[in-house]
Amino acid sequence: MQTEFLCAARDLRTWSQPEARAAIRNRMRAADSPDFTARKLLSPVALVDEEARAHLRLLQSKGALVRISGSLLPNETIVIDRRVMILAGRETPAGRDYTVTTSQTLVDGVHSLFCAIWDGAVDLDTYLRGDVPHLDAEGRVILEALGSGLTDESAARRLGVSLRTYRRRVAELMATLEADSRFQAGLRASELGLSR
Repeated sequence: MQTEFLCAARDLRTWSQPEARAAIRNRMRAADSPDFTARKLLSPVALVDEEARAHLRLLQSKGALVRISGSLLPNETIVIDRRVMILAGRETPAGRDYTVTTSQTLVDGVHSLFCAIWDGAVDLDTYLRGDVPHLDAEGRVILEALGSGLTDESAARRLGVSLRTYRRRVAELMATLEADSRFQAGLRASELGLSR
């Protein structure tokens, strides 16, 4: 009996929530079949820290297929055996809702969309060999501060660093993103899926 597990997510946090893990655990059949197929489709933001990359390499070593999509992933979802779909709702201050459905029309539609994006995505190893910058947690926070429109002084205060340190980190971030201006850094980060 073949078992298929498809997962599309912007980053690794979506399905790490207790509600999501419970939904998966309650719906997923045993995956010890030799015909088991697991495919994970992620956006580049999932690769911005080494811990996430190590986790994805571990999944690959256990037989999962991992690809990175340059296209936006408008919905984060899991499809199990083309029979069950779990859809992650939008992030809100109160958390996320997760919807589980067995509607064959909906499951088939989302499965087709997943496959179309999967076909255009790049496998993890190829993507990591490419010239894609990786940002640490502080780099992502500074990128968010740049995108928020705060003055350098306000952003430095919010981050708890000196103005000089903040400006040095902004310069380093711009160099990492190969950007000549802060605006260009924001555009480059958006192209790579590094900004939210």
